[in-house]
Amino acid sequence: MNVSPLPSVDAASVPADALVLDVREENEWAAGHVEGAVHVPMSDFVARFGEVTESLAEHGRAYVMCRVGGRSAQVTQYLVQQGFDAVNIDGGMLAWDGAGRPMVTENGAEAFVL
Repeated sequence: MNVSPLPSVDAASVPADALVLDVREENEWAAGHVEGAVHVPMSDFVARFGEVTESLAEHGRAYVMCRVGGRSAQVTQYLVQQGFDAVNIDGGMLAWDGAGRPMVTENGAEAFVL
């Protein structure tokens, strides 16, 4: 059985105008997220798949993100299996924060990774 490696990218290399698909839960998203990211918790992913494919059709490639990269790897693998261009962000939000990339909150509080 030939399993191809999961496409992935480090947080510092994600283009500023990229479609970032954040699959973390609501409380994690609320603590801090990438501005302009699309939030679809992994638990809602299958139910909201149509929404995701619309965003993908618009942007072409999804950069999938969670806290450290485990959940996003599963979602990336699923998207790739469905024929979409998706890459996992290695290290997730912790790596994003560590790379000094900007984060925001909905309420203007200081963003952090939960």
